[in-house]
Amino acid sequence: MNFSSDFTMTINGEAASGGASIDVINPATASSFAQCPDASAEDLDRAVQAAKDAFKTWKLVPVEERRAMLIKAGDLIMANADPLASLFTKEQGRPVTLAKQEILGAGYWFHATAALDLPVDITEDTDQRRVEVHHEPLGVVCAIVPWNFPVLLASWKIAPALLAGNTIVVKPSPYTPLCTLKMGELLRTVFPAGVVNIITGGDALGPMMTAHKGFAKISFTGSTATGKRVMEAAARDLKRITLELGGNDAAIVLPDVSAEKVSQSLFDGAFSNSAQICVATKRLYVHNDIYDDVRDRMVQIARRAVVGDGSQQGTQFGPVQNKAQYDRVMNLLESAKAEGLTIHQGATPDLEGYFVPLTIIDNPPEDSRVVVEEAFGPILPMMRFDDIDEVIARANNTDYGLAGAVWSADIERAVQIAGRLETGTVWINENLQSTPLTPLAGHKQSGFGAENGIYGLREFTQPKAIYIPKSSDAVA
Repeated sequence: MNFSSDFTMTINGEAASGGASIDVINPATASSFAQCPDASAEDLDRAVQAAKDAFKTWKLVPVEERRAMLIKAGDLIMANADPLASLFTKEQGRPVTLAKQEILGAGYWFHATAALDLPVDITEDTDQRRVEVHHEPLGVVCAIVPWNFPVLLASWKIAPALLAGNTIVVKPSPYTPLCTLKMGELLRTVFPAGVVNIITGGDALGPMMTAHKGFAKISFTGSTATGKRVMEAAARDLKRITLELGGNDAAIVLPDVSAEKVSQSLFDGAFSNSAQICVATKRLYVHNDIYDDVRDRMVQIARRAVVGDGSQQGTQFGPVQNKAQYDRVMNLLESAKAEGLTIHQGATPDLEGYFVPLTIIDNPPEDSRVVVEEAFGPILPMMRFDDIDEVIARANNTDYGLAGAVWSADIERAVQIAGRLETGTVWINENLQSTPLTPLAGHKQSGFGAENGIYGLREFTQPKAIYIPKSSDAVA
């Protein structure tokens, strides 16, 4: 692919520039480095109509042909990982080597999703009749993707939607639109016109999409507050929805682990991608017996970490991705200072970008803002506990229920604790793991529906039961 500075939308298999544009900011410099189209209502209508027209024939394409196209799409994405990663770092901020991992992961997700199957379920097979349950595509899917993992999370929506026989219109975040637009250029060469459409725009575009009557389903990843608005919009004409929303994820560390062995993993689980991960550890509960040792080791890791421009060699942690999120994180940090909490921090570079020091808040009160609110930035509250029943209650005392982790040398005990956590995912002695075969689903206000695996694939289908008599005697 020629990675020029010309960024175009994909509508009906062709490049579309739109009538207006928006600036794209490099978060490491806080300055604009590119522009992308700002789609109008007319652009949205054209994209939806193209997808509706394409659906008529795409749903009839044999599934094996759809699989082959998904595999080809994954190959193309991975073949362009290096230029995409460089562009990714400019718009998202993550260090290039880690950005490339996401690009390769997106390609892998296309491949793995292509191997999934939607078999016909048989619910009855007697002498009188056979009942088959088929899983039919819904129609045109609206996919809204956030800025923290813009390419990977787009693949989580595009691949299963298309495998199931749907067509799709994708909207990346206005903060990180460029890699997705370039991915659209690649996909134009793989899928029939109108099957994949990618449009970009500012804050007005998302509500226009969720209100559009042409969509049969909305797949949204983002904040809980925005997810509630998406659900309200979908309710007007009963669109199907999948919502992957916020979390205030708790990790519980039992006293039988080695502080030396687990501290780096605990740190990575909290601060990877500058803590801009929905399933990152947002509240860390460490048993009092090893609390001081774990805290001291994690503080040292934070102070040794290299925070800076992701395009520079040696950078481990980039900036917060955008100014609005930076302001929210800094407001939370100022609140912690105003409350007189004990704060341990690493260093930040002397640059104009949206850099926040890697911060550990030492045993704050359970009702402090840094514990109650999801920071979605590099601020980690770390709390002591003595009683396991009490800490489980503290971990569950939140409106969210996305993910959690338990760290213990006693696996059986950890599994028992995991069973008591009110979350859709629990890791034991690891964190931040996901596979294309395993559902990601949230309890409480962390989501609605599931993504990934057969669970996520079925979210893009409608079951149809067909009752088939074994004899035609009743009518002939």
